[in-house]
Amino acid sequence: MSAAEYLLLMALMAITTLITRGFFFLLAGSRMPDWLQHALGYVPAVALAAIIAPYLLISGGAVSISHSNIKLMAGVAAILFFVRVRNVLATLVFGMAVFTLLRLMP
Repeated sequence: MSAAEYLLLMALMAITTLITRGFFFLLAGSRMPDWLQHALGYVPAVALAAIIAPYLLISGGAVSISHSNIKLMAGVAAILFFVRVRNVLATLVFGMAVFTLLRLMP
């Protein structure tokens, strides 16, 4: 790519960023509907799930939903542990311990 193409690309990315972030500043004086505020409360959990799910489900370049996928087994164990104890730090430690034990098993 030439220098002009890089500059054009950077300018378009800057404009895109300004438009997407500036949109909320334009609406700062108005109030969002209650249903939208309620729905936005789920965004962090959905974003986290979108990041974690591919890591847990893909093993060896393909989707693997079996007992041989140790990442998935450790993730399921961590979810069940969290449902029981409701402690995020303990869940992280438990999930990593289960993953390590499964990885070390022959």
